[in-house]
Amino acid sequence: MKMNELEEDYKEVLSQGKIDPFILIPITILDFLCIHPFSDGNGRGARLLTLLSLYHFDYQVGRYISLERIFEETKDDYYRTLEESSKNCHQGQHEIKPWINYFWISLLRAYREFEERVGTIKPGRGSKTDQVRKTVERQIVSFAISDIEKECA
Repeated sequence: MKMNELEEDYKEVLSQGKIDPFILIPITILDFLCIHPFSDGNGRGARLLTLLSLYHFDYQVGRYISLERIFEETKDDYYRTLEESSKNCHQGQHEIKPWINYFWISLLRAYREFEERVGTIKPGRGSKTDQVRKTVERQIVSFAISDIEKECA
């Protein structure tokens, strides 16, 4: 019943467009974790739901950087903020700020890691077809295929 309510509330808030998904996602994840719908695997389910929700709103960092790893590496903060934010959740009086801050800090860490990794990638020479095309375009006089083969080892 609580999961149905969560889904309906999520859809309603989303359709109104009054809350940015960057705020709505961690709130929904927190509510999911407070409901605790499964006897086991709620954390894994929440992290999967996090990835799917982020993908849906085009936050793609989870494709390249493991959010699961970041949550695991900061699990003390994860559980501390979850406990702080879930107190009195069944009375609707929980404090969401610690959880949202943790969530955003984790995403920021993922984006920073992604940025660092992208900064270390060296651009390749391009595809073989591109190399051959560029070599042909540089030719001023007539040429043979063997000339192109020499330049494009």
